[in-house]
Amino acid sequence: MVATSGDAGLLCAQEYKPDAIILDINLPVMNGWTVLDRIKHDVKIRHIPVHIVTGDDVRQRSLKQGAISCLQKPLNDDSLKNIFSHIDSFQKQKHKQLLVVEDNEKQRAAIIDLIGNGDVHVTAVSSAEEARVKLSEQEFHCMVLDLSLPKESGLSLIKYIKKNPKLTNLPIIIYTGRELSAEEETTLNAVAETIIVKNVKSPERLLDETALFLHRVESKLPESKRQMLQQVHENDPQLSGRTVLIVDDDVRNIFTLTSVFEAHDTVTLHAESGKQALEKLKQHPEIEIVLMDIMMPEMDGYETMQLIRKNKKFKSLPIIAVTAKAMMEDRQKCLDAGASDYIVKPVDTEQLLSLVRVWLYKERG
Repeated sequence: MVATSGDAGLLCAQEYKPDAIILDINLPVMNGWTVLDRIKHDVKIRHIPVHIVTGDDVRQRSLKQGAISCLQKPLNDDSLKNIFSHIDSFQKQKHKQLLVVEDNEKQRAAIIDLIGNGDVHVTAVSSAEEARVKLSEQEFHCMVLDLSLPKESGLSLIKYIKKNPKLTNLPIIIYTGRELSAEEETTLNAVAETIIVKNVKSPERLLDETALFLHRVESKLPESKRQMLQQVHENDPQLSGRTVLIVDDDVRNIFTLTSVFEAHDTVTLHAESGKQALEKLKQHPEIEIVLMDIMMPEMDGYETMQLIRKNKKFKSLPIIAVTAKAMMEDRQKCLDAGASDYIVKPVDTEQLLSLVRVWLYKERG
């Protein structure tokens, strides 16, 4: 099946549930990042392997968001053969292989109990040295790694993996018991797909992240595991603690959008006019993204966005325009006025959350 726009591709994936998806990033209507995000947040299709094809070097981001591989354009016969060979071999695999590197025996047993099921084989080792041997002996689809290991640290093992061409697509989930400094977190974010600090809620997150990177079919998991995953999906860790400014002259819209974000522990601020929005941005440098209603009295969304963009501080601030019209010229008018993206009323909650996740990733990156 072929789709030539992001929205059509997403509909095809949802309706036909294909065995694999080859996804371009630069697509009209809905870009590839948003399509990938929507797929990986939909429990019915998140297990489908997605192969990213793009002209940019975005391997790390692709893998972080759940893609199984990333190929750069232009594609030749060999690279296309490799994609289809990968799709074919992936379909034939009855079991996914997970490598767990954890020196604490009780923790190792707990992880095996949490993740191990008929469709996943877990290999557990206690040191970086043992992990290197296992990685040379067989192929793994994901690795869970503790940072504090005897003799050689987890970070040293990651550096070894990243230098090995055969292991470049191996998703790495860091599962650590110690709090990380901002500097450590930045370093690790550049080389690992996910960082989970062990706490009361961390087993649920670990189950969710391994399910994503192992492309597990959620409906085939035991009921208890499905309930754990449902709890994680109700509170998105990617949105937790982030700050959103909602600009709308209708208090009902502000209330509705605030409720959507607060369910994910997102900090929300609001402004009921363009003038108030400019003031809020000056008063709150922690604002990371803006939802801008277009149809407002006195100063509309277009003018407000133009004034925001005149300030060098806000040149790269993500702004999502919220418009009542779906016409192509309205989309272009929003982008010309300074919007990063746009969404049409009535707002589709899943699409909105997806856009916010995609643009917050860009901001952080």
